[in-house]
Amino acid sequence: MFDISDRIEPLELSNVFYRLEELLEQDQFELIFPEDKHKNTFQKQQDISLVYLMNDAVESFLVFHNATMTGEYQKEYEGEILAVLDKKEEQYVLVVHQGDSVVTLFFDTLLQKNNLYNYGDVGHFWVKGYEYLRVLEYRLAILRDKCDYLDESCSTPEERKLASLVEFPPLNYCCYPAVPEKYIVPRENPWQPTEKAINLMLEIAKEAEDKTFIRLLSYYKKNSSTMMSRWIAYMLHRKNHIKIVNILTKRLQKAASIYPNRSFGTKNDIKIQKILQKAEKRKQELKEAGIKADIIREEPFVEAKDSVQYKIYIMKWKTQHGNYHTKIEEITI
Repeated sequence: MFDISDRIEPLELSNVFYRLEELLEQDQFELIFPEDKHKNTFQKQQDISLVYLMNDAVESFLVFHNATMTGEYQKEYEGEILAVLDKKEEQYVLVVHQGDSVVTLFFDTLLQKNNLYNYGDVGHFWVKGYEYLRVLEYRLAILRDKCDYLDESCSTPEERKLASLVEFPPLNYCCYPAVPEKYIVPRENPWQPTEKAINLMLEIAKEAEDKTFIRLLSYYKKNSSTMMSRWIAYMLHRKNHIKIVNILTKRLQKAASIYPNRSFGTKNDIKIQKILQKAEKRKQELKEAGIKADIIREEPFVEAKDSVQYKIYIMKWKTQHGNYHTKIEEITI
């Protein structure tokens, strides 16, 4: 088993090594190589990355610096990971068992690389109905993961404040999940709001000058039942309270705007810019027709391949029986 505490605690390891332990205890071991990604065995000294946290807000890796690797790395392996970390003279040795296969990494030190990105207009449409609230829930969830798993330097005070809203049940996955249920990573007591989260929503409700919502939240502090959570969630998509959603969305977008957008190389970036220009033109047409619309980006990772393709959507808002609904339109060249 992989056990830093018992085996090499006297080495005074940095926090990065404990993050490595965390990954291996969860049977996570996805390596990314700087050269030919189809090769499984590397004896040339180089930096080899291990995926730590991947979402639309961050691509984070633990980096085995000046590493060589022996054995056969099984990229598609899914199962129990057994690992042992040791140090011989000035070099660390990590032995990883993937079933019957054994991979050994020799490296000088373990570093962490964090690529932070603008997530303020990123979203996915995996679950239908009130998509604008599900997009908001998704952005808050990935922000919270960034705050939870990375150093404080990777987020701003405003981001950490906004991230508390994952503990506001009317807006988290309890009421507006952005992904199907089988993909939800459950949190402890998701139906229990925190005072910090309610206070932030009160702050936003006061900015919106929504007296009804302020009264609801004040009562919610005293009675945070599941039924009350569902009632507030219902109120969030009502036309009379949409200003709260708009203010929160703009605050989140402003907080995320300090980070760059992903780049996929000159050729792809030019193509993306053309699609964005077409989306902006479409948005303006809708605005002139009196229709509110948002541009939503859906994009893959830069340093690790996934199944997501780059897409641009227009999310059109409409009201029906006092509720806000949306209609999604994909923009293509």
